[in-house]
Amino acid sequence: MKSKTMNRRQFLQTSAGLTAASLLSGCGKSVTRKKEIPVALQLYSVRGECAKDFPATIAAVAEMGYRGVEFAGYYDYPARDVRKMLDDNGLKCAGTHTALNTVQPDALEATIEYNQILGNRYLIVPWLSEEQRNTKAIWMQHCALFNELSETLKPHGMMIGYHSHDFDFKPVEGVIPWDLLAASTTDDVILQLDTANCASAGADPLAYLKKYPGRAITIHLKEHSAAKTDAMLGQGDIPFPAILRECRTNGGTEWFIIEEEKDAIPPMEAAKICHDNLMTLLELDMN
Repeated sequence: MKSKTMNRRQFLQTSAGLTAASLLSGCGKSVTRKKEIPVALQLYSVRGECAKDFPATIAAVAEMGYRGVEFAGYYDYPARDVRKMLDDNGLKCAGTHTALNTVQPDALEATIEYNQILGNRYLIVPWLSEEQRNTKAIWMQHCALFNELSETLKPHGMMIGYHSHDFDFKPVEGVIPWDLLAASTTDDVILQLDTANCASAGADPLAYLKKYPGRAITIHLKEHSAAKTDAMLGQGDIPFPAILRECRTNGGTEWFIIEEEKDAIPPMEAAKICHDNLMTLLELDMN
């Protein structure tokens, strides 16, 4: 199978124009210092490999150059064994996708304990079923729960958050759930924007980042392309140079998290391509 990897010259040529345009648009304005943000992989991207050999997959992700991982399950490993996998490979926990039922009162203590062992600060609810998101009233219940959890987690040095899908940008009883969530939760509740999920709903991920500065403590960087269904990060429609700059200046972002789930090419290969393409974009943005 032909590799989707762009060589350095090709990638610089296709990315430099957009980066330069973004820089020129800021001429005459004060420049905010851009911070360095580490890059992690959402392990759902390589879930098949994790299921076959979790320790070997963690090691391979580290070898690609990732500095952290965000978990989407632990494959029946106890927390101390998972933490050892991280430590042995020089990785940090950039977050966990934590099901809604595991942050309910009857399960929260165990969830906190597991994540404390991992060294994780960010508990991100990754999904709501249709019956959990089809009315404004139920969204308000989620908002109240997130606010309560935010206060409960503070003494443990943790934060609660929610991960976006396309349905979060489509009206429910006349309101956009993502806007309702932002307006009805405190600034300590993470709005984990997924760039591709937002774009696939016809919304603008950059506009949403700017609309809610400081809320994307972690962000999912995922490609979306109307014309090229197998586009890897940096090869489609998402304006990554501008998004990276917003995260580095006003976004309050602590982790860039790559997620690639199209399975257009072998998942481990896709994870490496996306990492390398992002590092090229980050290098351009720092210059």
